[in-house]
Amino acid sequence: MAKILVIDDEEDILVLVKNVLAKDGHVVTIINNPKKILLNEYAKYDLILLDVMMPDIDGFELCEKIRDIVDCPILFLTAKTMENDVMFGLGIGGDDYIKKPFSTGELRARVNAHLRREKREKHNMISISGMKFNLASKEIIIEDKKVPMTKSEYAICEFLVRSKGQVFTKEQIYEAVYGYERESDSSGIAEHIKNIRAKLAIFDLSPIKTVWGIGYRWE
Repeated sequence: MAKILVIDDEEDILVLVKNVLAKDGHVVTIINNPKKILLNEYAKYDLILLDVMMPDIDGFELCEKIRDIVDCPILFLTAKTMENDVMFGLGIGGDDYIKKPFSTGELRARVNAHLRREKREKHNMISISGMKFNLASKEIIIEDKKVPMTKSEYAICEFLVRSKGQVFTKEQIYEAVYGYERESDSSGIAEHIKNIRAKLAIFDLSPIKTVWGIGYRWE
């Protein structure tokens, strides 16, 4: 059971999402206007679903506003299918997106995949490429400094590190990280890796290599 917050200005969508996710035992709070919730209340949820296109504040803007407050996965509900929109949402701290219209099966699978990843028990520390992976707290430490990764960015790094030298396609990375395979997620994985590279470049590190025509590997 997880506490899930859904924000969308369409009442029909809110009711649908609540009914579907409640069947999995989740406690779902639905809100049709972000102004109805205080900023400090966002932190109490295990997962947040945000509609991108809302009249007063769009989901991207709201994500930027709350990303430093919340540590849970943020998923966008979006009718926008342009690759640039998707990459922008992931670049500002979103973990994933669900395109409207979506099936109830897809919604349940994607949400539960993120929640399962949150609950995986991790132990030990991995030291590699001048970096330390704290598997319990899901943090990357470089030169005694915590690298500010989103949960998806960290999960991609850990997955690649655990199979150092092995090449994975974008689809394989997506399925391994989220536990649910779906078409057209290549742009999302590519954007996450772009963000990871930019954060590691600050420390003059570039361990993720592109194998053209195939995918990525941790070198």
